[in-house]
Amino acid sequence: MIGRRFFAMSSTKRRFLWPLATGIGGAFLLTVVYLVIVSIAESPQHALDLFWQDRGIVIPIILGFGVQVALYTILKKRLFAPVSSTGPSGKLVGVGGTTSTVAMVACCAHHVTDALPILGLTAAATFLAQYRTLFMLIGLGTTLAGIVVMSFILFRERRRALQMAVSQT
Repeated sequence: MIGRRFFAMSSTKRRFLWPLATGIGGAFLLTVVYLVIVSIAESPQHALDLFWQDRGIVIPIILGFGVQVALYTILKKRLFAPVSSTGPSGKLVGVGGTTSTVAMVACCAHHVTDALPILGLTAAATFLAQYRTLFMLIGLGTTLAGIVVMSFILFRERRRALQMAVSQT
């Protein structure tokens, strides 16, 4: 029923609904991954406390990732311009999301490895925990870079399409 309604919508509504839905979905998914991993490592209460403690950087990472996913959807589905190439945007979404997720859960990773007798994992988790803020800033930076690159591609392709339309008239 929902699918029929969606495809019965005007293409203008769909052009705005697709990126909005995927952006919200991406942000929600990143939030869930973060909360689940920290909950497994510590507890659900600790996950919420940690989220609130780091909200100044975690929320921008999550929102930025949502924007990045929305822009990627616009480019991939060619919603606002006939994009000939999405460039490195898909890789940037993956790198930004992965870096952000690792950074956000790094603070609790050392608790997971307390039960593991593998020294290498413990050392890596301790390293991540020690530099988690730096990794979170790097994650935010890659997310912002992805947004800039995808916006540039979208505007360039849109300008190219408008120039072609003007030259044909």
